[in-house]
Amino acid sequence: MATPVTQERPEAVPEPQEPAPRASRGARALAKVRAGLPRTGLAALAGLLLALAFPPYDLWPLSLLGVAALSLLTRGRTFRQGLWTGFAFGLPFFLMLLSWLRVVGWDATIGLSVVEALFLAVLGGALAVTSRLPGWPLWTACLWITQEWARDRLPLGGFPWGRLAFANTATPYTPLAALGGAPLVTFAVALSGALLAWAALRLRGPGRAPKAAALAALGAVAALLAGYLVPVPTAADDTVKVAIVQGNVPNPGMDFLGRPMMVLNNHAAATERLAADIRAGKVERPDIVIWPENSSDLDPFSDPLARQRIDEAVKAIGVPTLVGTLVDGPDAQHVQNEGIVWDPVTGPGASYTKQHPVPFGEYVPFRAQLMKVITRLQRVARDFYPGDHNGVMQLGPARIGDVICFEVAYDEIVRDTVDSGARVLVVQTNNATYAKTGQPEQQLAMSRLRAVEHGRAVLIAATSGISAVIGPDGSVRQRTEELTAAELSATVPLRDGTTVADRVGAAPEWTLAVGGLLACGAAVLVGRRRKAPSGTPAGQESLDEVVP
Repeated sequence: MATPVTQERPEAVPEPQEPAPRASRGARALAKVRAGLPRTGLAALAGLLLALAFPPYDLWPLSLLGVAALSLLTRGRTFRQGLWTGFAFGLPFFLMLLSWLRVVGWDATIGLSVVEALFLAVLGGALAVTSRLPGWPLWTACLWITQEWARDRLPLGGFPWGRLAFANTATPYTPLAALGGAPLVTFAVALSGALLAWAALRLRGPGRAPKAAALAALGAVAALLAGYLVPVPTAADDTVKVAIVQGNVPNPGMDFLGRPMMVLNNHAAATERLAADIRAGKVERPDIVIWPENSSDLDPFSDPLARQRIDEAVKAIGVPTLVGTLVDGPDAQHVQNEGIVWDPVTGPGASYTKQHPVPFGEYVPFRAQLMKVITRLQRVARDFYPGDHNGVMQLGPARIGDVICFEVAYDEIVRDTVDSGARVLVVQTNNATYAKTGQPEQQLAMSRLRAVEHGRAVLIAATSGISAVIGPDGSVRQRTEELTAAELSATVPLRDGTTVADRVGAAPEWTLAVGGLLACGAAVLVGRRRKAPSGTPAGQESLDEVVP
């Protein structure tokens, strides 16, 4: 009987299953955004705190905290992460700092703030890369100079607003300006902030080092107090009696000029009142008189009535007067912003033409293209033509160095006047467009730093305020209120000596800026030669354990 063959049943073959759906690229990106929100929020808050360090708030210690916060938030991050953190820091900073531009339009405020924040974005990326180098607080301070160097020049001639030095024009750091100008002040502030960040890192985590933290904190204090060791020269070689006339304007804002001749009549009448007080023996006769930028709203060389009105006022006061006005030329499409020495006997003489017109405010780049899409630019009917020489002129017994309005923010323009023999600095300005917005206070702070940097008295003449007399030590000896007609009279020192900052010129800025670039190059080179181990290396703590 045949043995039956047992046939094995085949194993069940599992049904093929579709792979689990992978997270979409959009979902992964959204997860990254959510994870980075805390760090982004802290960066934005730090930017706002830095803005509070500047006038009109003047909470200057916040400039150190702003630097420290950005250093901590970028430490140990990738270059791209640092870029975003720097931008998140920079945009709210500039939006608050430049809020005075809202008079022109919030679109202008936002546009300029975005452009300026891009420089801080690059700074954030550079801080992230160099945070892995030994001695990174030093490279942090150098990179702040590199960022300011670039932003002061690019694009279209640059925009220096928001330099750390301009938040520290009446602080223990200020005397350092006499050694290395505004760049050295920025460097010291940034170094203090970075050392405070380093100290904070040494007080946390498993690698705590309280002694090292104390040494870093002492270094920050040393940078703060170093300014007290710097002599600020103030001794006068001679003196001059000066009167500053602030005639005021009919209406603050974009249409401050009012009807033709109104601003000119305000300044002429104020000068004639001063002349009457002199004749009555109420005040001493000055040696010179300073009128502000745009104190004549008409060209005295093409308008006979404007010339006659200026001549009447200057003859009444009887001393040389610096008059600010717009002069037609050199062609029909251009106008020149000038300060003119007006003698009571011989009339107009030497003049200075503003060298650095403001883009989109005093001239329109790419005019033919932009005018088609931004109709508001039609308000700038003619472009301002830039001058080709500095503002050193003889005004009566004083050899002055004239700079006009925003030019006070540019190192080289002010320095050039002192190098050419200016014994006192004059800032002719018209802040009527930005009255009561905080902008006049910011410009006053810049003038205070220039006084210390060059050891010169600074005379600010503004159409509507703030006019001021600043001593060579940066102290405000007299000032006016905004939107009031006023005259200031003072005896100010004329100085021939130069500071160390005058003699070394731009060398400190270039040296420190290049140091920041070299640090970036070294960091990239080191990163290519060795791959970082997984995790955060010892001594490279960041905020990652607290903030994603």
